[in-house]
Amino acid sequence: MTSLQNLELAVDEACCAPSGQAVLSAEDAQRKALVFKALADPNRLRLLSIVKGAGGGEACVCDLTEPLDLGQPTVSHHLKILVDAGLLHREKRGTWAYYSLVPGAIEQTAGLLASL
Repeated sequence: MTSLQNLELAVDEACCAPSGQAVLSAEDAQRKALVFKALADPNRLRLLSIVKGAGGGEACVCDLTEPLDLGQPTVSHHLKILVDAGLLHREKRGTWAYYSLVPGAIEQTAGLLASL
């Protein structure tokens, strides 16, 4: 066997050796991807910003359509995605829905990449 073949064999063996490090589970990856997908839209980022900056820590859906220049159904769709991702909390009051940040959600989101 030539030295080049020995080198190729050594590289192949090193490439296939398991690292022994913990791997992100499929469930954790799915949960993190849901948050990243929710944040991947500029309108959703703006909604989070508006809700975070709202007086009293909450905003009515009726106050969220004008700043984005979007229709109410579109804003509601974006808000649902943010709620499903665990970033916003929704409270129904009569005809209107009010949204607030889930306590600790921003901090948890900031740590998602660090926990990979």
